[in-house]
Amino acid sequence: MAIRCKSDYLKNFVSDADIKAYIPALEKAHKDLVEKTGAGNDFLGWYDLPENYDKQEFARIKKAADKIKSDSDIFIAIGIGGSYLGARAAIEFIKSPYYNNMKKDTPDIYFAGNTISSSSLAELLEICEGKDISVNVISKSGTTTEPGVAFRVFRELLEKKYGKEEAAKRIYITTDKARGNLKKFADANGCETFVIPDDVGGRYSVLTACGLLPIAVAGIDIDAIMEGAQTAARELKVCDIEKNDAYKYALLRNVLLNKGKVMEIMACYEPAFQYMNEWWKQLYGESEGKDGKGIFPCSVIYSTDLHSLGQIVQEGQRNIFETVVDIKKSNHTVIIPNDAENIDGMNFLSGKELTFVNQNAYMGTLFAHLDGDVPNIILELDSRSEKDYGYMVYFFELACAISGYILGVNPFNQPGVEAYKKNMFALLGKPGDENAARKAELEKLMKSF
Repeated sequence: MAIRCKSDYLKNFVSDADIKAYIPALEKAHKDLVEKTGAGNDFLGWYDLPENYDKQEFARIKKAADKIKSDSDIFIAIGIGGSYLGARAAIEFIKSPYYNNMKKDTPDIYFAGNTISSSSLAELLEICEGKDISVNVISKSGTTTEPGVAFRVFRELLEKKYGKEEAAKRIYITTDKARGNLKKFADANGCETFVIPDDVGGRYSVLTACGLLPIAVAGIDIDAIMEGAQTAARELKVCDIEKNDAYKYALLRNVLLNKGKVMEIMACYEPAFQYMNEWWKQLYGESEGKDGKGIFPCSVIYSTDLHSLGQIVQEGQRNIFETVVDIKKSNHTVIIPNDAENIDGMNFLSGKELTFVNQNAYMGTLFAHLDGDVPNIILELDSRSEKDYGYMVYFFELACAISGYILGVNPFNQPGVEAYKKNMFALLGKPGDENAARKAELEKLMKSF
């Protein structure tokens, strides 16, 4: 397996009896998933996606990516949540967090529509000045505020720069197959469209066109990504924690939650993992945080965050556990030089690889946190390759679904996400009697504070 879940460092926190007690819940969760009898079973399209994805659309994604690479200096991916986090995670994980600044023959890639900040959007528009641009707007409904506003702005920019007809050739729309405002716009203007499957929720959609088009534009081999996901889907079918490390991870999370560990910190010692952390946080937070339940997902990049959060992890409330992603193979080798004057007193490291120092920082931190009564789950990952990325995405999606079922929630809905939207639309004056009434309630409430 490309990912191996190691429980060696849980011996003082989790007993064999604890694990055995959760096996019946795991077996039920597995049955609910594979037989499609669990809550939210109409959103299980991701489960067989690595084998059953649309091969014709996949070919169109690669063709569109080649066109964008040939005619664009900048590619703007417009979306929020699951519509952008997975793609950004892939680009930074496989390529580099410095992707836009590196020498390459692919466009710079920026992400918009994930904030309502005027400064952020205005600064991105400045970056686009004098550049050839293509845009991919990703939204199932086409009415989500953040990407909707950003698309308006970039559509205006493209139409002023290229004219309406040519602008349409630079707009790629990923949306519902047959309905919605973006589908209507695409059909009316002749924009190329890609499909968000009806049975795949946003946070599970990175292996669809939502993620694959921006990833392909970055010059990443999406065939290899799907091959990695296929391997995971084949290897992770059995309901046996000795043979299925995704199930093992899901079970251990719930055991630790039952012991009062209500916060999970996802940690990695590679900055390239930062947006994988962000993708993981949405996947688990949105899937499990409901009905008064859930493990709060947090993330850190060590050793950086040891200098800001290390203290509270070491000696704060004992309601946390860490899941550490240990990437076994580094993309690069850096040798620490010798300093004749030994100004910093670190000549004992001369000639050693920086990876050696990083690995020992990991081990030193691990044992310090264990001494501080912080349980640690270790996920060993082979490398930062396309295949490993695809495997990892499927691993986390599967573990999330199983973990949610063990917890007793629907891992595929997100009713609470709509609460802020209703209030925001009401305050913005969106037409409708219900919005008007809610606005009056909110204005009265604001005056009471």
